[in-house]
Amino acid sequence: MSHKPFTIERTFNAPIALVWKALTNKEDMKQWYFDLKEFKPEKGFKFQFVGTGKDGTKHYVHLCEIKEIIKEKKISYSWCYEGFEGYSEVTFELFEVGNKTTLKLTHTGIETFPALPDFAPQNFEEGWTYIISISLDKFLHNK
Repeated sequence: MSHKPFTIERTFNAPIALVWKALTNKEDMKQWYFDLKEFKPEKGFKFQFVGTGKDGTKHYVHLCEIKEIIKEKKISYSWCYEGFEGYSEVTFELFEVGNKTTLKLTHTGIETFPALPDFAPQNFEEGWTYIISISLDKFLHNK
């Protein structure tokens, strides 16, 4: 089994401030990410949301805590599931490229989750690829 973190990079035709706001503003996040009841871009802030499994029938409570935040550069948070073993972290890093922004997402620790179909590495790959390459891209394009 591979313990290699999942990484995706994408360059958006948007300034870094707009991408950062999309990653850290609760109202923006609801439009492209998950429906978060509460979110504050502050170290130690805990938040949660419900996501569905691949077939759409199982619901998982995601438990997260912000571990590191550097304005307009980096935000990292833990990513765990209520009632399941495992600990992972998601990191978004931003890089200014002229008037565009490159986002690098890294998800480490996926292999610590139970060997259930919904926690298979390819599901994280498919999910993050959709969220970053389609959902966030569309959101930023319409701003």
